[in-house]
Amino acid sequence: MAVVVLLLLTLLTGSALFTVAQAQDPPHAPERLHIFVDCPQTRCDLDYFRREIAFVDYVRDRNDAQVHILVTEQSTGGGGNAYSASFIGLGRFAGRVDTLSYFAPDASTEDEVRFGLARMFKLGLVSFITGTPEADRITISYEEPADDAVRPTSPTIDPWNFWVFEVDGETYISGESSYQNVDLGAGVSARRTTDALKLGFALDGNYERSSFDLDSVTTVTSAQESYGANAFAVRSLGPHWGARAALAANRSSYDNRKLGLRAGVGLEYDVFPYTESARRLLTLRYEVGANHFKYDEETIFGVMDETVLDHELEISLDAIQPWGETGIGLRGRQYLDDLGKTSLRFFGDVEVRVVRGLSLELDGSISRIRDQRYLPAGGLTPEEILLRQQDLATDYRYEVSLGFSYSFGSIYNNVVNRRFGDGDISF
Repeated sequence: MAVVVLLLLTLLTGSALFTVAQAQDPPHAPERLHIFVDCPQTRCDLDYFRREIAFVDYVRDRNDAQVHILVTEQSTGGGGNAYSASFIGLGRFAGRVDTLSYFAPDASTEDEVRFGLARMFKLGLVSFITGTPEADRITISYEEPADDAVRPTSPTIDPWNFWVFEVDGETYISGESSYQNVDLGAGVSARRTTDALKLGFALDGNYERSSFDLDSVTTVTSAQESYGANAFAVRSLGPHWGARAALAANRSSYDNRKLGLRAGVGLEYDVFPYTESARRLLTLRYEVGANHFKYDEETIFGVMDETVLDHELEISLDAIQPWGETGIGLRGRQYLDDLGKTSLRFFGDVEVRVVRGLSLELDGSISRIRDQRYLPAGGLTPEEILLRQQDLATDYRYEVSLGFSYSFGSIYNNVVNRRFGDGDISF
């Protein structure tokens, strides 16, 4: 058997080396436009684009491209998505940037979205194609509207007055001979978004129960439940400022919270105009709030309920640029009845293209915690600790992931071959 495997690997390796040795000429003529499609926020169906837009060469690295297509995505008030494509010129097109937009309604299927994106790409690439041999093969057509089509002369009347409603639910059940789990969740929300005002409210709940049979007579059961409701109003105060008022109520067995109520108001300032939010945001946000808590068990501070004030300050940066993307921020909160009860959290994710084919990714957060006023005085049983049924006393929390990717070889990736998926084997 080992001989057969060795022979098979030898044949495959020899075939690959023979293929490389035979590749004397580049697979594509150099005059074709080289493009790099970059979708850091959304999933782009590159196989579909390669089939539908066949008059360009697709390259795997922006350093080999003449046009870098950077696609960003933002949710709209109606529940759909607004896509923006920046056509960034490189090489002989350096310094040139064109931007087009495409809106996909909430009910759009995946096929409709990729069709709309492909159409946007075609329109944006037309001006770059001029001057190449491929330009002679490009034709432009216009679909004349039907004779009886009525062109709108006034704004369309929206019977829903910009309100969008959503209902969701989920049930997850799993088990083995000695383990059973049930997880139930549901929610309902409504939002109304205009340039001047954003309104919303939501209700949600989750219940999870797990049972572990330790032996024929001993069963350990873990249950957690959380429910919440919130409402908010956000007012635009110009191209850089915004204000928010919010109300919230919740119940969380994990946080020893029988009932929590909060009312808060805040201000936000964006260093860049909000019109540039698809590519960059640098915001400073301050909020002050009043809270009332009722607890399931007496806390370590000897109370069953309390009313307290707090305030919160956050600064964050989100940017999507040709070199990569980043989102970092710092958030601090402090209770005003006891200034020693504070929390500070630094969070972020960064993806940077270092050199050709090499990208680094860093994600993580670290928190300094001094505000766990809800911890029960009676402590937790070993089962509650092991099953994480309630939050534990801690001074800090952290999570971090660091990774890289490096690719090399042919700069082209025009070919579409979906046979056997990616061709990987798992066993």
